[in-house]
Amino acid sequence: MSEESLKHTSAMIPVQGKPPSRVTVTWSGDHRFDGQRQSGGPAIRMDASGQTGPSPVDTLLCALAGCTGVDVVDILAKRRTPVQALSVDVVGERFAGVPGRVTAIQLSYRIIGAEVERQHAERAIELAVTKYCSVRDSLDAKMPITWTLELNGA
Repeated sequence: MSEESLKHTSAMIPVQGKPPSRVTVTWSGDHRFDGQRQSGGPAIRMDASGQTGPSPVDTLLCALAGCTGVDVVDILAKRRTPVQALSVDVVGERFAGVPGRVTAIQLSYRIIGAEVERQHAERAIELAVTKYCSVRDSLDAKMPITWTLELNGA
């Protein structure tokens, strides 16, 4: 089989993996939009005016923090060092022009867990941000994403 026909054949083979995510976003007046899975379930409110929910860009930053947070909690749980509390403050630097895209992100993790050691928490965050988080991998790979850790108040 020629190299050219191999290219065309491989393009026809479906990629195996997770099923596609399917959501519907519905306008709710003014700058408000409600999004949810097409299969139903809870909805999220986005409001570009910031009155009834976070803006779409704020929602993106929340998605990154939530995605990495899930990974951090799971990684530390596998080490048998469960997290008692975790929060992430996120700062997304924005381009001054149009569109006002996010150009850099700073994640500040606060973890509480009596058994959690700093080196393990740092490794869990590093893996979440650089390897496991699908939201991070969906963003521009050249976008700088930095993070800090406050562990048990220190």
